[in-house]
Amino acid sequence: MRALIEELFKAEKLENFFTTIGFGYDAITRKCVKNRRGYNIPDNLIKKQVLREIIRLSSFTCGSYSKKKIAVDKAYRSLDERVAKNLRKLNVKVLHTYEDCANLSFREAKQLGIHCSYELPIAHWTTARRLLAEEAERYPDWEITLENNEEPEGKLIQKNEELELADSINCPSRFVLESLPNQIRQNKSCQVSPFGSPFISFKDNRNNTRSKEEKLKILFVGSMTQRKGLADVFEALKLLKDEPVSLSILGQPSMPLEFYRKKFSNFTYFSPRSNLEVQKVMQSHDILVLPSIIEGRALVQQEALACGLPIIVTRNAGAEDLIEEGITGFLVPIRNPHKIAQKIYYFIENFITQEIRNYCQKKSASYKWETYAKKIIDFPFSNKA
Repeated sequence: MRALIEELFKAEKLENFFTTIGFGYDAITRKCVKNRRGYNIPDNLIKKQVLREIIRLSSFTCGSYSKKKIAVDKAYRSLDERVAKNLRKLNVKVLHTYEDCANLSFREAKQLGIHCSYELPIAHWTTARRLLAEEAERYPDWEITLENNEEPEGKLIQKNEELELADSINCPSRFVLESLPNQIRQNKSCQVSPFGSPFISFKDNRNNTRSKEEKLKILFVGSMTQRKGLADVFEALKLLKDEPVSLSILGQPSMPLEFYRKKFSNFTYFSPRSNLEVQKVMQSHDILVLPSIIEGRALVQQEALACGLPIIVTRNAGAEDLIEEGITGFLVPIRNPHKIAQKIYYFIENFITQEIRNYCQKKSASYKWETYAKKIIDFPFSNKA
């Protein structure tokens, strides 16, 4: 979103940015807020809705999971309503918005002849529901970590209505695109707009080779759920119990850490931290493993490559285009700990040289946020749409 609105502003195509809490580069209060709430556009272009967001954030500190979800849905609905009410006052040709925040504003846009540009950040809910229900049967003990397995029926109807109202649909990966219902793909203009990669500025001081005695340092980054395939990582490591490997996990637990230690005790835990600190952790490891069951396009994959780490991921993690087998890493099928173990073993036997690290960084750097944003901006006016 940040890349998109800043590219729109540079191209003099941004009329307004509707959000909850956000501050432009010239806002007096800019220094008082976290950087992720600041944007490199003038503050007068940002239309804020602060109160609802404060309520949402409060629910995250003291509310149950169900209360958090209700607060999120209300925040989306409120923002959607505000955009719909303001569209008639604006001189716009395109409205770009996101899943769960488009229903009312798209309906109003249709009345005004405004192009409805939609961004679906994760696989369609029918695919998500099916895959997660199968995971609940496959790993009953992990079902509690799936959390978003069930959505209210009204919300699912709303998601479908948003897609029907959209004129063009942007997806971050081919996996997300192919998860769309056939009727939508056949009758709507759809495209894949891959995310850009982070810029990593550091000097790589790691040794070019690893001795046979040294352990291969494996890293998992993400929420500690089976949606991200963590149970499969544990099963793969059990298969490699006699091999020189170590596992680190960086992410938010869904359950107390004791839950995970009972499943697989031998891992190092890193709590959630800033992007810069995540990158420092990555630089002390050899490979990233992320066998996700359902994603959109996990940015951590490009972040790991930018830090020189090959990746072992599933197609469902949304970045099959990043993989050059045996160099930038491997694609493995979902639900296949044996294949994960096999690919980890490849990196035990084949040292990760500086040349491979450099290639991983080059691969990541080829994905630009500017390219992502321009694809979305140009799409409504292309021949495809």
